[in-house]
Amino acid sequence: MFTALTSQLAAVLKRVTGRGVLSEHDVTEALREIRRHLLEADVSFEVTEGFVERVRERAVAAIALKTVSPGQQVVKLVRDEIARMLGATDEDLARKVAAQRAAPLQFASVGPTVILLVGLQGSGKTTTAAKLARRLKLEHKAPGLVAADPYRPAAAEQLRQLGEQIGVPVFGMRDAGSGMGVVDLVRGAVREAERVRCRTVIVDTAGRLQIDAAMMDELKAMRAAVSPREVLLVADGMTGQDAVRIARGFQEGVGLTGVILTKLDGDARGGAALSIHGVTGLPIKFIGTGENVGAQHAAPLLESFDPVRMAGRILGQGDVVALVEQATATVDAEAAKRLEQKARSKHGMDLADFLVALKQMQAMGPLKQVLGLLPGVNAKALAAAPADDKRLKHVEAIVLSMTPAERADPSILTGSRRLRIAKGAGRPVQDVNRLLEQFQQMRKLLKRT
Repeated sequence: MFTALTSQLAAVLKRVTGRGVLSEHDVTEALREIRRHLLEADVSFEVTEGFVERVRERAVAAIALKTVSPGQQVVKLVRDEIARMLGATDEDLARKVAAQRAAPLQFASVGPTVILLVGLQGSGKTTTAAKLARRLKLEHKAPGLVAADPYRPAAAEQLRQLGEQIGVPVFGMRDAGSGMGVVDLVRGAVREAERVRCRTVIVDTAGRLQIDAAMMDELKAMRAAVSPREVLLVADGMTGQDAVRIARGFQEGVGLTGVILTKLDGDARGGAALSIHGVTGLPIKFIGTGENVGAQHAAPLLESFDPVRMAGRILGQGDVVALVEQATATVDAEAAKRLEQKARSKHGMDLADFLVALKQMQAMGPLKQVLGLLPGVNAKALAAAPADDKRLKHVEAIVLSMTPAERADPSILTGSRRLRIAKGAGRPVQDVNRLLEQFQQMRKLLKRT
């Protein structure tokens, strides 16, 4: 989402750091460009003006410092102010080492923690409910889902299927068509979830406009009935400034404790993410990517939001903590250890081992998304990177078209065998030859390390 903004800000800050001496005029010119880029990215005018004034005030003072490069100091100020714009506190900015913040959700000490998801229809509430449930399941919070949308056809069935996919129980299904009021349905479903020892209960409510008085009254009654610990707005990051207006409307109408921004892997300009906290004061709790809830061992598609780390991503400084978290969640440590031992052994890795490593890498998510978390990988370099996820699928198809004996000893792959493998994978023979050549080079390199 932030690709264009990242590229633009990086270009401005590169010019600033490239100068040994900075004047107040240089800072003013740089901030004028940054202001324009933020407004083009659909950041709120009010938030942008406040950001520019705070950076200007601190940057002018930083020019006088002799012990620190003025250019680098301006870059730090810009990063810190973007982090504050996203909800960072002074304590967050004072951390010497990037680390995971405290848990974004508040859990009840007694009884199940009820989480109410609200928002417009089409914002991704049902998928987000399943993603959140999967995340909480990985954290051993024993989640349950409640289907509380009797208005959208097949909404309850969609949630049931997602619940089955991630192994989480869904409540409220039995009575969805019995004429029972939605408030009574939710109250009963939460009681049922408590009876079967669910520690967290996620309520997927119907989509509604913040100006629809009758639907907002229903939401207020639902909140009063189940006393949720969290009321989270699921906002579509692609809607730009509309997401900010929607958040303000729901905050005034029913009261919110935070926001989940969805579709952060889309091509929107990112203004909603940069404006929503500054305008409403609400914390962004999670960010979502992708349409699927994630496979059993795939990287979570609902990521805990950290404003300092997100500011680093926006400025092209990467996010090593997020990369480590993804690797920890997806990589089988025992399998990785076996692969390392095999790579260093006399015979080295074979293609069966290579296939295991390939699957672990794919589980971490799209290649460009993973590369974007590495420090020093700017937006321009990322756009030019030959990181094609389809190519990985082609490689996987080629390896799977081999027999176990061929994977164990690629040297037996004659021309006729290679032709058979290419036909089985639906790829040209040149792709098979290229893969085998690259594999041999990789195996030699691993033996040296």
